[in-house]
Amino acid sequence: MPYLNAVGTAVPDHDIHQPFIGWARAQLGPREQPVFDRMAARAGIAHRWSVLPRLADGGSPVDAGGFYATAPYPGTAARMALYAQAAPDLAEAAIRALEEQVVLDGVTHLVTASCTGFVAPGIDQIIARRLGLAPDVERLLVGFMGCYAAVAALRSAYHIVRSQPDARVLVVCVELSTLHLQAATTLEPLLAMLQFGDGAAAGLVTAEAGGFAIEAPFAAALPDSGELIRWDITDQGFAMHLSGAVPARIAAALADDTLITRVTGREAIDAWAVHAGGRSILDAVESALALPRSALAASRAVLEAKGNMSSATLMFVLADLLKRPAARGVALAFGPGLAAEGFRFRSAA
Repeated sequence: MPYLNAVGTAVPDHDIHQPFIGWARAQLGPREQPVFDRMAARAGIAHRWSVLPRLADGGSPVDAGGFYATAPYPGTAARMALYAQAAPDLAEAAIRALEEQVVLDGVTHLVTASCTGFVAPGIDQIIARRLGLAPDVERLLVGFMGCYAAVAALRSAYHIVRSQPDARVLVVCVELSTLHLQAATTLEPLLAMLQFGDGAAAGLVTAEAGGFAIEAPFAAALPDSGELIRWDITDQGFAMHLSGAVPARIAAALADDTLITRVTGREAIDAWAVHAGGRSILDAVESALALPRSALAASRAVLEAKGNMSSATLMFVLADLLKRPAARGVALAFGPGLAAEGFRFRSAA
């Protein structure tokens, strides 16, 4: 039985949420500004963190002299240069937080998920080198799968441990979404960008009983929804397209026994680790499954304190849930496709 023994997390120390709100509001006309204000206030987000540095006077990346001070914004090459520097640093901080909980000696496999940057040698190789892992450590890089990439990474670790019981699999998710701010003057893309922040998480998966047992991975691609969530690689970074129709599409899928509910089952679930993709997505899950308000408390707390950190977000929710017992849990995340992926889990004890 594979177990997620522990999870360590890390975010940068630069809170960019309020500066972004001010910047985004200024891009809109007077008729759209009140709508943006209402949506921003209802987003359920208080803080989002960025690897982009503060200015000497404490200003943010959207202030004069900042990374996004003037249009056209920096090109993809400049953004990837920052990714190559900052992503390994943030990933290492999460790994060090994991080391405070478990011993990482003898890692046999490294599974890394990241969809907000590319670098070669890969971020997996950079992490392995920094940690001093053995040259024969087997590596897997899960790239560009978006918000459900944590499930893909943990599922890969699950299969590795089932086939090689003495494996010790280090799973790392690191995302730098704030490297991809786009010039926009309309409401929908600005509200989409309002969600995202930077973060990293690291977990250890082994056959040693402890933490959460990982059981019954599942996946479901939702038909006729491929354009609802999309990353487009442009000359000015990765442009996120997040349709306002996503929450309703997710709710419809969850209400359909032939899709998600057939794999989560109807028995009582006492722990829900749902990707905190946004308040409306959490509301849709809660409504479709008729969950009590408290069921998604961990997801809402992560969203409020850190925003949507793409693949790392679900790991943050699992880190919170590991603090208390779970008899029957379900982890669930949504991403490009539109697809839903997840797994069951339960406490080892």
